[in-house]
Amino acid sequence: MRIAIASDHAAFDLKAELAAHIAALGHEVLDLGPDSTASVDYPDYGYKIAEAVASGNADRGVALCGSGIGISIAVNRHPALRCALVSEPLSAALSRSHNNANAIAMGARLIGPEMAKACVEAFLAGEFLGGRHEGRVAKLSTPALA
Repeated sequence: MRIAIASDHAAFDLKAELAAHIAALGHEVLDLGPDSTASVDYPDYGYKIAEAVASGNADRGVALCGSGIGISIAVNRHPALRCALVSEPLSAALSRSHNNANAIAMGARLIGPEMAKACVEAFLAGEFLGGRHEGRVAKLSTPALA
């Protein structure tokens, strides 16, 4: 798979470590930046992940910022994206099997590198179960009724 990864400055070091880990797992990595620890705005990088996955340029995305919250909100602004904020492997696996998440977000200030690697592994190995979850997932890309 081709995995898009991006972060803000707070998660730059974790991004580099996870990009290397994803490559070691045999996946192609699309590093969308940034390329230093200079201050940047996380929405810009969340939007880059969303566009890469929605366009088919990447199969899945990994979004990182200090808490994971801001960048997950940015990714989820795109109607084709389902980005789950995860903190351990079970939530990462469930995001795939139940929610058909095509991106995950993590907070570099809240998760260590080994746990982040375990989350990425669970997310990349997971498959959508379909069935009873299909209708619910379809509603995630449909505007709510007023």
